[in-house]
Amino acid sequence: MDEPIFMLNALWFKKDGGLGKYMEYGAAIAPLFKAAGAEVKDNYSPEESLVGDWDPDVFFVVRYPSKAAFMTMVNSPEYAKVKHLREEALDNSFLVRCKPFEWV
Repeated sequence: MDEPIFMLNALWFKKDGGLGKYMEYGAAIAPLFKAAGAEVKDNYSPEESLVGDWDPDVFFVVRYPSKAAFMTMVNSPEYAKVKHLREEALDNSFLVRCKPFEWV
């Protein structure tokens, strides 16, 4: 059985309208998220990096019910029609598949 997966997304918006374009992308993929059973778990805007050099405009975690659900969404014809909005909005992005970590 496929387990839930978590995607860490860190985004650096283009200075001229990137956030607005990303909001347009978010609205366009909302039905695809719902159909995939995805949900955004948390959203953060970093204030200050105390250790290390990392300065995205925003980062968040998305939970998908399975890898298959994620792959079906990003490979769908509907996603292909709107993914350009994400590309137009961002200077850079960081997407990492994660799993829950149990402290021993």
